[in-house]
Amino acid sequence: MSTKEILADGIELYLGDCRDILPTLGKVDAVVTDPPYGIGESSKKVASRGNLAMPIDYGEFDWDEEPSPIWVIDILRDISRWQIIFGGNYYHLPPTSCWLVWDKRNGTNDFADCELAWTNLRKAVRRIDWLWNGMIRKGYDIRVHPTQKPLGVMSWVLEQLPSDVSLICDPFMGSGTTGVAAVKIGRKFIGIEKDPGYFDIACKRISEALNQPDMFIDRPKPMIQGIFAL
Repeated sequence: MSTKEILADGIELYLGDCRDILPTLGKVDAVVTDPPYGIGESSKKVASRGNLAMPIDYGEFDWDEEPSPIWVIDILRDISRWQIIFGGNYYHLPPTSCWLVWDKRNGTNDFADCELAWTNLRKAVRRIDWLWNGMIRKGYDIRVHPTQKPLGVMSWVLEQLPSDVSLICDPFMGSGTTGVAAVKIGRKFIGIEKDPGYFDIACKRISEALNQPDMFIDRPKPMIQGIFAL
């Protein structure tokens, strides 16, 4: 069972399991997502990682105990022309000329120095340097999700897509950073998240992004009592 929130014209967020929802969706221009890798990043492990000055308690969760099924990854590729999949090095995906590399400048701890996103983009490898080391990090992101990506990183990721991409889907939406980055550049967005708490956070963050005007970008119009704002 799933529910859908329409935040604006072309901005649809689903509360439910993407394994149930994805087969019901039509085609999208691009899938940009960060699925579970199956490496056991449990909340207690994350909270106690070495050299974290202020460990964060994200509560109890078990969604990273196993990787997303390969048939789900196959659906992502079937419904979209372009794909950017973080953790693509954990999945059996075709060779590519373009990996996106996020150097987190972690310093000395047991986190990975970089995160890799597999893509089917027709360009060379691209890299961004963005500090993300516990409470020491670049930007003003409030971290609320254990695998949350910085908004600056996700904005850079979306810049790698072809300019004619209009509709972006993130079936593992989490706290909604991909959606925030998408609406800030005037793209349509479909997000799916199965955790009600994170779904509510994503709705709030994307709604706030929609309500922050930018005279240079024609953004999707937010909903006001069921009617699109003019």
